[in-house]
Amino acid sequence: MASKAASEAPAGGAAGAPDPRLPGETAADRAPERYPVAEPGGKYLAPGVAGAAKILVVGPLGVGKTTLIGTVSEIRPLSTEALMTRAGARVDTRGGRTKTTTTVALDFGRITLDGDLVLYLFGTPGQQRFLPAWRDLAKGALGALALVDTRDPAASFDALGNLEDLDLPFAVAVNAFPGSPVHSEDDLRVALDLLPSTPLVSCDARDARSSVLALIALVRHLVHAATESS
Repeated sequence: MASKAASEAPAGGAAGAPDPRLPGETAADRAPERYPVAEPGGKYLAPGVAGAAKILVVGPLGVGKTTLIGTVSEIRPLSTEALMTRAGARVDTRGGRTKTTTTVALDFGRITLDGDLVLYLFGTPGQQRFLPAWRDLAKGALGALALVDTRDPAASFDALGNLEDLDLPFAVAVNAFPGSPVHSEDDLRVALDLLPSTPLVSCDARDARSSVLALIALVRHLVHAATESS
């Protein structure tokens, strides 16, 4: 379903062109087969692209936002991960003991669906204290994918409440962590206080196919909502 831009060239660019790699970055780091770099003068998007949409990926700390964007992005994703400080660790208690970094500004990636629709994915910081930055990122967004961890569904209440306050359409994706409790859809809808019209799907943020399907569920919801309001 997702397709890479046909006109993008491998890292290193055309003959005689400047090396597009970042300072200190090696060809192996760039992984050109995964994250192509546009050839100088070339197009970043495939010729058949007909539209684009800004989409937020939201959820609490450690729910898998950075992982999902990195999994589906057809370009090298931008991530603003920073080491968690001792002061932050006292209040950022989610994510398990192995969680040593956190998004402090945004994650960014891009995916093309069906060759003609580009989604620009903006991952928000998970902590509520970053709400001012969160709201700035929401400007111009058409919708959001909200990730939920069934080991702690209540941790998602802030993110879902923010989306409702902004009147931003969203779909909910339950990220399948190893050992996560399994609940029925009805129970999850009650626990998360979701409207019947809000899509609720399962995904594995590490798996490209299931993550793309979650995004497709959101796009279908946005199309239906736009059709209903027109």
